[in-house]
Amino acid sequence: MADPLVETKLLQPSPRRDVVARPRLADMLERASGSPVTLVSAPAGFGKTSLLAAWMSTGGDSPAGEHPVAWVSLDGQDRQATSFWSYVLLALDRAVPGSGAAALTLLRSGQAPVEAVLAGVVNELSVQSGDVTLVLDDYHLADSVDVAAGMTFLLDHMPPQLRLVISTRADPALPLPRLRARGELLEVRASDLRFTGDEVASYLNDLHGFGLTVADIASLETRTEGWVAALQLAAISLRDRDDQSAFIAGFAGDDRFVVDYLADEVLSRQPDDVRRFLLDTSILARLTGPLCDAVRPPSENAGDARSGKAMLERLDRANLFLVPLDGRRTWYRYHHLFGDVLQSHLLEERPGDVPELHRRAADWYAAAGQVEAAVSHALEGDDLERAANLIESSFRALGRERREDLLSRWAHRLPDDVLRERPVLAIALIGGLMASNQFDGVDRRLDHVEKLLTKPAADLVVVDPDELARVPAEVEMYRAALALLGGDPPDAIARAQHAIDVAVDGDDLAVGAAAALSGLASWSTGDITAAHASYARAIPALTRAGHIADVLGCSIAMADMELRLGRLRDAEQTFAHALGLAEANTPPGASVMRGTADMLVGLSRMAWYRNDLVASAEHLRRSDELGEAASLPQNPYRWRVGMARLRAAEGDLAAALELLDEADRVYVGDYSPNVQPVHASRARVLAASGDLVGARAWARDHGVAVDDELSYFREYEHITLARVLLAEHAATGSSESLDAAVALLGRLLAAATDGGRVGSVIELEVLRATAYDATGDRGAALEALRHAVDLAETDGWVRVFVDAASALTPLLRELVTTQPRSGYVHELLDAVMASNAATDVTRGAGSETAPSPESAAPLEPRVGLVDPLSDRELDVLRLLGSDLDGPAIARQLVVSLNTVRTHTKHIYTKLGVNNRRAAISRAHQLGLPTRSGAR
Repeated sequence: MADPLVETKLLQPSPRRDVVARPRLADMLERASGSPVTLVSAPAGFGKTSLLAAWMSTGGDSPAGEHPVAWVSLDGQDRQATSFWSYVLLALDRAVPGSGAAALTLLRSGQAPVEAVLAGVVNELSVQSGDVTLVLDDYHLADSVDVAAGMTFLLDHMPPQLRLVISTRADPALPLPRLRARGELLEVRASDLRFTGDEVASYLNDLHGFGLTVADIASLETRTEGWVAALQLAAISLRDRDDQSAFIAGFAGDDRFVVDYLADEVLSRQPDDVRRFLLDTSILARLTGPLCDAVRPPSENAGDARSGKAMLERLDRANLFLVPLDGRRTWYRYHHLFGDVLQSHLLEERPGDVPELHRRAADWYAAAGQVEAAVSHALEGDDLERAANLIESSFRALGRERREDLLSRWAHRLPDDVLRERPVLAIALIGGLMASNQFDGVDRRLDHVEKLLTKPAADLVVVDPDELARVPAEVEMYRAALALLGGDPPDAIARAQHAIDVAVDGDDLAVGAAAALSGLASWSTGDITAAHASYARAIPALTRAGHIADVLGCSIAMADMELRLGRLRDAEQTFAHALGLAEANTPPGASVMRGTADMLVGLSRMAWYRNDLVASAEHLRRSDELGEAASLPQNPYRWRVGMARLRAAEGDLAAALELLDEADRVYVGDYSPNVQPVHASRARVLAASGDLVGARAWARDHGVAVDDELSYFREYEHITLARVLLAEHAATGSSESLDAAVALLGRLLAAATDGGRVGSVIELEVLRATAYDATGDRGAALEALRHAVDLAETDGWVRVFVDAASALTPLLRELVTTQPRSGYVHELLDAVMASNAATDVTRGAGSETAPSPESAAPLEPRVGLVDPLSDRELDVLRLLGSDLDGPAIARQLVVSLNTVRTHTKHIYTKLGVNNRRAAISRAHQLGLPTRSGAR
């Protein structure tokens, strides 16, 4: 979003120089402070943008005088919900840092509905200490069904800190009647914006110094009906006229006639070079000097005084309907109404020049690397071949930048005739549609591409001949994706392999993508050995192709498989290698690559399995410090699960449960199977804390039973059930629970062994050792433990043994006597005994938490706050971790909303954060209580 063209959409327009004081409108807008929503609705030319720009810039009682403003200038491209909300969230985050970053990441992932995205930003804003005004200018250009759905949600859940201002030519499809009925809507209409007689006199006589008579003023007011655009045009036309009264008497008619008449007058009175400049540049949505130079013929740019920059400055000084878009006055746009008039004159006078003007604009944008604008101008100029060439030349780069949404949009704009002989372009657009989850008609498009591939290459239109050779592999790759989506993994695997087989040498992207698809398909069948082999092939290929973001996602999946296969060292190396890639490939203009934080969370998990809790905590701290900009959408929940492991290891099971509740609340899935669900992790902590009723309720609610048919996908849940049964036996002495646990563990072990899931076998054998020991079968217990130790020693697994500390101590001591030279067994015994000692300390301290089988030596002392939180701030902090918004928190604490906002501001300052999510993360690191009783 660093493109200068895009940036101008987020800049608040500078106030016009020729502004007349209008106290009645100022008084009306002052009342907006009591209304959450302000609607400025009037036809073109009524000064809506100018009014709001002046209001936002004057200070005092204006929003700018009290709180930040998030301004978005909308256009037709924003009718797509993703584009619309991307700009809105970015604008809000710039106005209130930390308020929209996480929501923006979630939106761009495409893995959550807009309502879930907006709920996040609403909750962030609801506890901010200050207000923010969101201005949506030219909303009519973006008004669509998809946008309206999100806007309605926002209106229904607006936090008190947010004021919404909508400027539009037509009333939007929003619940305005409901807002009116509630007294939550301030409306500024055309009747309000029309100039009164006094305002016309002030504008023409005081501001412009025309000295018109009262009769002339009255005539102008009557003939223009106070229409601002017409008065501005009249002011320009009246300059240097000796026959002002005659001129005023010379026009009449409706609004459209008035503006046409006056625009003709304005244009006819301009020097030829200015008139030519106005018409030439009228095709541009936004103007800057170099762009204007590129669009005009070279002969018109001769001399510094006629350069685009000089001409724009000249028009700005002359108040010729030029709206500055930035404070430096380098980017402008024409007033919409005047721009429409200019385009009408251009089409009427020089229709043959329009395509060439658009072509030159397309060339300039293409050279500037702004493909979206370049293609737009090519399409507007009806130069479909140029548009096709631009798309075909840039689709690889757009894919690396995750801009497939553009390709999907263009797929709907380009007619089939353009694709008739263009297989490379056709497959590029298919890729955009697939990435945007638009699968309808893709089969037909693939059929078309396959038919084209039967033709001689000389009969096809291709920008880069090398790309043509890559098309067959991409066809098979997309066929594989459709097969997987259709629930046919074997066909997906076969087609993915065919894609790899037909890929040309050096086509790393096709090989990498197809291998990843094959891996995902194998994973979906439970064959993680085959899935791992495919991902191992995908990662180096995608790395060579420069798709590092995809490499990071694949690395998470591959490490998960390596853990299940028992290969802890390989999983650790996978994350370390991916972290190095992320750090070495930070995109230009960014401080960190998205996904870097996820790699640190992965390394934290590896350290936890080795029982290096200090290193595990440090990785989580570094991940949290990088923030949302470095995170994939799944990282918030993964981070909380990781922190929950650490809190459970300390024996603080209440904090672990809080974190897992939060993880479940912020959970966002991806295409990988969810083989370790948060709810099952929570059940393990419940069992460890002695809450067997809650643990049993989990099994019932999620349909987990001892006689289920076993599968890899629910293995973690069934192992969790075995832990619950063992905890029941330990607490109640129930032989029925113990027998059920032994039987279930035996079945699980057989399944995991058959599947080659060594990591699962290690955990199961540890649990079987404790179960057999409970039955009195010491020999079977030692045999199971010895098998677990043998499998775990190579990679250094420790935590899985510590989790069963109290039960394993006598068994490990006996194992040491049979393997006295085994340093690893001694290491395990030391770790288990340290955990037992820590548990004894916790008990002696009178902990309210039941002793935990996951406890271990305490982490290093947590660093305290220089300025500790007060008791009331701690109360607010606990509720910040819930789903409650600001008003609900205030009701819960029986205080005013302002009090909650003040406490929140103090909390953020003391913790060194700027949003709720960061506050809760920091609190967990510091060991502060975040448990909320209200959910």
